[in-house]
This record gives sequence, C-alpha cells and structure tokens, in this order.
Amino acid sequence: MAALANGLARSLMASILTVACSLSVVVVDRVFDAGFIGYASAQESKKERETRKTPALRNNIYEKLAEAQVFAEAKQYVEAQEVLDDMLDATSKKSKLNGYELANVYNTYAYLRYAVEDYEGALNYYQKVIDQRPDIPVALEVGTLYTVAQLYFLQEKWERGIDTLIQWMSLSETPSTNAYVLLANGYFQLKDYDRSLENIQIAIQREEAAGKLPKEQWYNLARFIHFDRSNYAEALDILEILIMYYPKKQYWVQASHLYGEEKDDARQLAILEASYEQNLLDRSQDIVLLSQLYLNAEVPFPAARVLEKGFADEVVETESKNYELAGVAWRQAQEVAKSLPMLEAAASKSEKGELYARLGNVYLDVDKNKDAVDALLKGLDKGGVKRPDQARLALGMAYFNLGDFSAARRAFREARKDERAKSYADQWLKYISSEERRLEELAKDIG
Repeated sequence: MAALANGLARSLMASILTVACSLSVVVVDRVFDAGFIGYASAQESKKERETRKTPALRNNIYEKLAEAQVFAEAKQYVEAQEVLDDMLDATSKKSKLNGYELANVYNTYAYLRYAVEDYEGALNYYQKVIDQRPDIPVALEVGTLYTVAQLYFLQEKWERGIDTLIQWMSLSETPSTNAYVLLANGYFQLKDYDRSLENIQIAIQREEAAGKLPKEQWYNLARFIHFDRSNYAEALDILEILIMYYPKKQYWVQASHLYGEEKDDARQLAILEASYEQNLLDRSQDIVLLSQLYLNAEVPFPAARVLEKGFADEVVETESKNYELAGVAWRQAQEVAKSLPMLEAAASKSEKGELYARLGNVYLDVDKNKDAVDALLKGLDKGGVKRPDQARLALGMAYFNLGDFSAARRAFREARKDERAKSYADQWLKYISSEERRLEELAKDIG
C-alpha cells in the first residue's frame, strides 16, 4: 500500500491543474476491452466516440489556481485552502465559475485533503469533479475515476475500488497494465481467486509481450493462488521464473517442497542440494529433509555429512529423531564409529525404550556385547519397545557371547513367551545346553 500511496501522491500533484485556456473540443474513444475480466459488458467491444465541448478556463481563475498550487507544493495547505475558499466565498463569485473551472477548484481541494490523509474528504471532492459533467473533458473524468479507484484501494474498500476501476475501464481506450494489477489485488482481497488470477495473468502477459520483466509481486500473487489450489505444476513454472530473475532462498526451498508434492524425488533432491551448496538452507527442517532425500536416493554418506555440519553449526535441532537419522545415515555409510554416538544421543533423548533396543542391536553387530546388554536392559526397563521379544533375543545373544549362560537362558525363556520368538528362542536354549555340555567335556579332557 505504501507504493500505491506514493504513486497516487505523484499523480495527484501532476493533475492539480488541468488547464484549457480557450474553448476546447475533446474527442475520446471509449473502448470496452473484451479482455478486461470483471467488466459485465465485455461483449460491447465496439468504439463509441464521445464529443464534449468544455468551457474555457479563464486567465484570472488560472492564476488563482496556480497560486493555490504553489502553496500546495510548499506544503502550505492552509494557505492553499484559503485561496480556494476565497474563490468560492460568495455566491456571486461561485456563480461566475463555469463547470470546468469548478472542476479544477474541486480537484485542488481533493489534493489538499489527500495530503493530510483525509481520504474521505478527498473522495468527496473528486466526486464533485465528476459531477461537473458534461462541462469537463472526458480525459479529466477518466483520470479522476482512476484516482478515486486508487483511493478506495488505499482505504481497503475493495468492492468500491473494483466497481470504480471497472467504470474507469469502460471509458479508457487502453487500460494500463497497473490497472489489471490493482484489480487482481482487489479480487484477491475479496477471496475471488478466479478473477484475481485472470487479471494478474493479463498483467504478466502484457508485460512479457512488451519485452519487459513483470514485477516480482505479480508473479507471487499468481504463485500463491496456484499453490492454494494445489496447482503445483503451474506454481512450479512460476517459481522457476522467480528463481531465474528474482533468486531468493524462499523460492528455491518452496520449489523443492512442490517437487516433493509432485512425487518428483530426483528434482526435489537436486534443487534442495543446489540450495544447500549456495548456503541458502538455514532451517533445521530443510537440512533434515535434504538428509532424508539423500538416504532415499541411497547415498548415505552426504546424508550423514549434512547433518554432521548442521549439528556443528547449531542449525539442526538436537532432537532425538535428528540424532537417530544421523546415526542411521552413518551406519548405512559403514561408519559405525560415527553412528554409535548419534544413536546414543537419540536414545538418551527419547521418552521410549525403542531406540535403546535398536542401539543394543548395533552394539551386538559390532561385538560390543557389554554395551549391548546395558542398552537392551535400559530399553526394556524404559518401556515402549515395539518388539520386546526381539530385544530379549538380542539380550540373550549378548549374554551368551559374554559367557553368562544363566542370564542368556533367562532372556531366551522370556523371549519364548511370545509366539513370534518361541521357535528361535528354543533353538538358542538347546544350543546353550549343548554348548554347556561341550564345555564340560572339554574341561574333563583338560583335567
């Protein structure tokens, strides 16, 4: 809205004096633009010629208006208004002003009201300008209508702004691109996304056809609407343009997420990786997502490395699930020594014992049986282990490897209470018994 206000201020100052020093004839083509979305009479594309004869702006009136303008440009608004008040002070004086002269006086009053942010007052005077028809040129009427529409938008009176803009459009031979943008924004505020999208697309297409680069916010309006409607392919087309001409982190990251919505994992990984290489990823969730995508692509080493750097830079959140992901990545990369500290941290931060059970299995795999026993017991004591029977099987194996057959037997007996583990536990119990006999025989032979 600040840009709209600044632009409006410039146009208002430029239009304070619409001077015609002699009787003028103004010929204006009225074009009903069929491409104008929202105008009810779009089919009326024929040209209408309107000829208006406007009275002259006399020299003494012009001089008074010029005096008021000098005060206005110096921001001496009280003095400017005094000049205008004097022009309308007496009924006899007012009666001597023709419609065109009155229009210029009201036009100047409107600017003074706008300058002090009295938008309602400005609108009131602009309506008085329009009320002087047919004594004003069509060009003045058209310009005033556009200014009124801008003021309504500035006040967030979207419906009135749209209606006035449509009225202006019906009188304008070649509607400006910015008018379509204003209309698109108005419809957007009213949540009429169909008309909003249609109008912003017209603005973008016009600018592109003229060999110009449309403004970033125009693309963003269209992108938002497509995204809101889950038109991800169209949103991605716009994001690719934004990345090319207005490269920002948010566009790279959102493009990656949209490729994910489209189930295009390869492109999602590629664009997120490119963002990472440009140091654009500074959120934990984005780095974690990149690691997950690397794992899905079966390249665990970079998956682990980005998390390692993320932890070191204090970007990745020190949550159990993130440590677990790092541990899994290092393990798949055959870096067990780096995997274990991550899995230990994950287990210690978890509210359930499941991660301790997994950690125990990793210790068992690398023949760290004492650590395996400790981790498995912690997991079972903590609770929340998905398969306690499997944890007790692993516990039994760890005890067996440590030579503690009694503890191993107790673990396997507990495991066999679950039908899913019974057969395997029984095999281990038989094996423990045979191993005990073998060791006894061996001891006799040695003795």
